[in-house]
Amino acid sequence: MKALVVGGTGPTGLFLVNGLIQRGYEVAILHRGTHELDEMPEEVEHIHVDPHFRETLADGLEGRYFDVVIATYGRIRLVAEALIGKTPRLIAVGGTPSIRGMVVPDSSFPPGMPIPAQESAARIESKEELGFGYLIRQTEDVVLQGQKEGHYEATVFRYPLVYGPNEISSFEWLIMKRIQDKRREVILPEGGLSIVSRGYGENMAHAVLLAVDQPSQSAGKIYHCADEQQLSLAQWVQVIAATMDWEFDIVGVPDEVAYTAREFFPIGTSAYHQMMDISQLKSDLGYKDIVPALEALPRTVEWLLKYKPTNDGKFDKRKDPLQYATEDAQIAIQKEARERLRTVEHRVKSTRHNYAHPKEPSLEKDHRNR
Repeated sequence: MKALVVGGTGPTGLFLVNGLIQRGYEVAILHRGTHELDEMPEEVEHIHVDPHFRETLADGLEGRYFDVVIATYGRIRLVAEALIGKTPRLIAVGGTPSIRGMVVPDSSFPPGMPIPAQESAARIESKEELGFGYLIRQTEDVVLQGQKEGHYEATVFRYPLVYGPNEISSFEWLIMKRIQDKRREVILPEGGLSIVSRGYGENMAHAVLLAVDQPSQSAGKIYHCADEQQLSLAQWVQVIAATMDWEFDIVGVPDEVAYTAREFFPIGTSAYHQMMDISQLKSDLGYKDIVPALEALPRTVEWLLKYKPTNDGKFDKRKDPLQYATEDAQIAIQKEARERLRTVEHRVKSTRHNYAHPKEPSLEKDHRNR
């Protein structure tokens, strides 16, 4: 049996490749060759072509046939077209910007994505609404159209924010760098109460491999995948900090002015929740995390400290890359505003619940007329 992984060098790639090998497949990966993994098994064939263009895909796939293809990279709608007649099984991996309300919250009512967002949630309708999201929708449609036309059995996975080893642009480093720079305060929009679905690379690969194992059950479907336990933005920061033996004072500011925290969200989105419903993945395919989130995040931090201790100089390329001056100014304003807010006259609401506490048996109303 032969399998192809389009991509294969990101945070889920190695787990996908090894999982396929364990299932008895002869595996090839198709990618540009600009990023290789030392851990990649030697027996894996590398097809070095650019998966973003029809002509290069045609060259790389000429004369080839695969029993299963997992496409995680490139222009997957073109990959899907190029694979017609070359595989009976296609698993395509995309993301969530096709869901209305993720990137432009006011495009939905109430604003934002549904909480949690199911696979059937409303999608972007046109490129005018959101060009990038519409391209992802088109990709999903092309893949599933191939299923309808009988070219292959197709399944689409929507990845969340994926973290773990071999993630090229790590969100965790935005917090880790602050710790390395001995920052004691960090700004988070709305106090960091936002939930953005994340998935550890090994867990997300496990979800995809479940579809390899259960083709008839998963064919023709879209699945959301993410870790079973999700953390708020504040909890995410706290776990990273604790792993590095650090503690932050979290300073909450309104989302609209949380300039320095915008990079904590996918493609600079807002503080609205982006929580994906994975119940269909669990009920259809039996998904459970391989690595619990509270183990996976510390593993990620430790891997980054070992293999990318300065994140390849990313933070040395421009002056004040994390905008500490801006953050310090906002923290000072927020502290002043907090003190002023405390001076506003107010009444503290009772924490007693509304039910009666009778002292003796009675059918009469109590002293609060209940």
